[in-house]
Amino acid sequence: MSAEEPITALVVDDNDTKRYIIGSWLRRAGHTVVEAASAAQTWRRLGEGGVDLVVLDVRLPDLSGVEVCERIKADPATAALPVVHISATAVDVADRTQGLRRGADAYLVDPIDPGEFLATVDAVLRYYRARRRAERMADRMAALTRMSLAVNAAVTFDRLADVAAAGAVEIFGVPVSVFLLPPDGRPRRAVGRPDGTERRASTPEQFAALADLTVLGDDTGTEVLTLPAARWRALVPDTVVDGDVALVLSRVNRGRPPICVAVHVAGAPGGEDRDLLRQLGQTLALAMEAMRSYTEQHLISLTLQRSLLPAAVPAVPGWTFAARYEPASDQAEVGGDFYEVLDRGDHVLVAIGDVQGHSLHAATVMAEIRHALRAFAGEGHDAETILRLLNGVLLRYHDDQTATVCLMTLEPETGALRVANAGHLPPLFLDAEGARYGAGGGVLLGFPVEKAGIEMTVVPPGGTVVLITDGLIEDRGVPLADNLERLRVVAARVDDDLERFCDRVIAEFGHREDDVALVVLRRDAR
Repeated sequence: MSAEEPITALVVDDNDTKRYIIGSWLRRAGHTVVEAASAAQTWRRLGEGGVDLVVLDVRLPDLSGVEVCERIKADPATAALPVVHISATAVDVADRTQGLRRGADAYLVDPIDPGEFLATVDAVLRYYRARRRAERMADRMAALTRMSLAVNAAVTFDRLADVAAAGAVEIFGVPVSVFLLPPDGRPRRAVGRPDGTERRASTPEQFAALADLTVLGDDTGTEVLTLPAARWRALVPDTVVDGDVALVLSRVNRGRPPICVAVHVAGAPGGEDRDLLRQLGQTLALAMEAMRSYTEQHLISLTLQRSLLPAAVPAVPGWTFAARYEPASDQAEVGGDFYEVLDRGDHVLVAIGDVQGHSLHAATVMAEIRHALRAFAGEGHDAETILRLLNGVLLRYHDDQTATVCLMTLEPETGALRVANAGHLPPLFLDAEGARYGAGGGVLLGFPVEKAGIEMTVVPPGGTVVLITDGLIEDRGVPLADNLERLRVVAARVDDDLERFCDRVIAEFGHREDDVALVVLRRDAR
């Protein structure tokens, strides 16, 4: 706002001639003038909005002008309005002092020189414009801080685009569009207006055209530029930013797609606003890069983990097997859950385990444990020996890690089952007598103590055994025992189709914050 920018002035005086004269001075200076002849008319006109300055007579027919000024300054809706008192009667020092102390920004007495009057108006407006700019910038910086917190708390690219659009609208108060290109190659676009935000479609070609607008090339940095309305509409035909556009493009790593935020140029007309838009772009680019890096690591970990899990379980006469591995949400770190079913001829080795932690490191340790388990089983070791050898692997190569493992040795012909447990959740046994958990026990792998929990049982014809990792039943604020009992009740009825049974059990617990492994084996009823 320049000091010479026209404003709308409300001239309040019960004298028609005086209102006309003062109004004519303001109109010749380029300002718009509206009038009121009383305090009551003043309230009505201020209620309509759009007034930038009040020129107020001290003597009004229904209320003192000093009291009117005091009420204007006391109302939050009008407190920032500058008020200039004019009086032909209350002219002594005490009157002027009282008027200024009770809220007036200037006090002039008749006769008034037009030049002095306009100079006083300009001086008052300069102060208030500077104050409004400072207040507006403070509000915008506070909104930028809130947006920064929101974008750093976003857990999906869709959510990131949404909160960025909502934050930009709050900061600039005009329509905006946000464009992001995540690692999956599917552009995200969120548009925002003061009445709300929504997602709209975009294409890789459209995003590429926007990225080509920057002169950054593959370098890092942030650039703010202005596009005429016609050029912007050619790039984004369904734009909500109708008019010239202030555009920020930013990236923090070489070769990455930049983020793009477009705001109506009316929201960022000056240098301070462009600097704020630049900060917004940098904030969003940093959040985008953090989420992109995490997503890429998560995808690597998940791909590694899935590639190491069995492609299929073996076919064993007289038995049916089903297995599931359910990764946590895309926003949670990958864990170290695994399972294995190995047909050793005269027996079947069934394993399930969980390496401590959630990271690429946990997934790689899981891979080592699983490969070592297969190798030790191939050498003919029994379950207790395998657990002891696996413990040695962890102690030697990953002494900062722990793991839980349950190994079951099944004799298919007889149904005899030997369970060796190293701190893992006990198996759930289901048969005609009901549903019960095994003994469990044992010491986690990764400790110098080698003590497995051993249990011997027989799976009767039609009997079922369920093995899980703790991701299925761990919920914040819910005791583990409660969810174990919930699982026991849900699993008590075994579907004829074990695949459907697995789906039903996993669906019972809904969205999981941790990976889930599930292995089910059933002996044929005959």
